Amino acid sequence: MKKFSVIIPTYKVEKYIAAAIESVLAQTYQNFEIIVVNDDSPDRSVEICQQFTDSRIKIVSQKNRGLAGARNTGIRHAQGDYIALLDGDDLWLPEKLEKHVEHLESSSSVGISFSRSAFIDEAGNSLGTYLMPKLKEITSPDLLRDNPVGNGSAAVIRKEVLEAIKFQDNLYGTVENFYFDDHFRQAEDIECWLRIVLQTNWKIEGISEALTLYRVNSGGLSASLLNQFEALQKVIEKTRSYAPELIAQWENPTKAYQLRYLARSAVRLKAGSMAVQLMHQALAAHWRLVLEQPRRTLMTLAAAYMLWLLPQPLYAQIEAVAAKMTAATQKRRILQEHSGQSI
Repeated sequence: MKKFSVIIPTYKVEKYIAAAIESVLAQTYQNFEIIVVNDDSPDRSVEICQQFTDSRIKIVSQKNRGLAGARNTGIRHAQGDYIALLDGDDLWLPEKLEKHVEHLESSSSVGISFSRSAFIDEAGNSLGTYLMPKLKEITSPDLLRDNPVGNGSAAVIRKEVLEAIKFQDNLYGTVENFYFDDHFRQAEDIECWLRIVLQTNWKIEGISEALTLYRVNSGGLSASLLNQFEALQKVIEKTRSYAPELIAQWENPTKAYQLRYLARSAVRLKAGSMAVQLMHQALAAHWRLVLEQPRRTLMTLAAAYMLWLLPQPLYAQIEAVAAKMTAATQKRRILQEHSGQSI
């Protein structure tokens, strides 16, 4: 029976960490260990974790290394066959691990299995919408443009995949194995997925159900969005060092798709002026975005301008109607795809 190592990086998540751990303990598949990595959190996060008495929960503490560094520490301590990542402010539905076991055991070439994600707000309430990425035949350009995995709580990885792409470095006074790159404080997941696709024969594949609940936080909007774009550019530069032809072809489209994604985030967080600016930058980087994905591009552009120009009450009414229509369409698509997979 395959065992999961669930790795939960913990830093300033005292409001959410108990619910995250409880969502793991409530899994229908129970053969797991939970490795909580205390990344020098200054709040009560670790104290809350210590209140759980389940013997499968282990707490590892370290000086702050960031998200990639916390995941790497968890992986080094992991005893499981599969590594499951869960950020401390997100949640899983109870069938999450069971569905990934089924997927990985039936798909021997798949090294990373991920699920779709549903958006929740800071209070844990459903926003009714989903991340709807490509699920199969995922290529390196797909990862550069859209990162189908979507967030840090969706992926389950075979341990052997991480062993295949590990490297050694001395960043903290001793030589250690690294899987994610500790030099990255953001976009570390995209960088890792790219190395897996480009340097191994393992595939990345998703399942249709939304088994991850991804929390939308509003803190530090402008700085966060700008930092995300800077992190992507660092990923591009690292990837260029070993895959120059790929980057030569896809650098501008990658930047455009990322800027559009950030514009959607700005719309969701009600920053209209920034959303418009980001969409202008996206089209300047790669205007063919409109031809390649017309619906998504034009809808993001329209939402940005309406948020920027319309009175807030009017925009809120339009947004509510659009959200209901989007949610209904997404739910219908998920149900249809899941029915197709079950046949």
